[in-house]
Amino acid sequence: QVQLVESGGGLVQAGGSLRLSCAASGRTFSNYAMGWFRQAPGKERNFVAAISWGGGRTAYADSVKGRFTISRDNAKNTVYLQMNSLNPEDTAVYYCAQVSVLKGFELVATTTAYNYWGQGTQVTVSS
Repeated sequence: QVQLVESGGGLVQAGGSLRLSCAASGRTFSNYAMGWFRQAPGKERNFVAAISWGGGRTAYADSVKGRFTISRDNAKNTVYLQMNSLNPEDTAVYYCAQVSVLKGFELVATTTAYNYWGQGTQVTVSS
């Protein structure tokens, strides 16, 4: 059974930074792409960023390009999301997820590509 545990969320002022981490266990981490999504109250869960199994390919939502960076450390079974220049519109619960397809990187901006999800970590950006 795959387990994904996020950490690093919190309260930050606009313009500040946070780094989220997601520790994975349960299957060979280096074989699967990972993604970050976020969900604000009353809104649907939206794609933020994804990274391929080896880290050579990344994808970002337009709203976070140039501000957020996704990375992974396969030796530590961990994926990261470095978030800079945060603004109140970034306030949401952030979820990490693991794709279902071995060494796949298709449709990573859609929730349907993923079959395992973490419990989420709250990020609140004050103005």
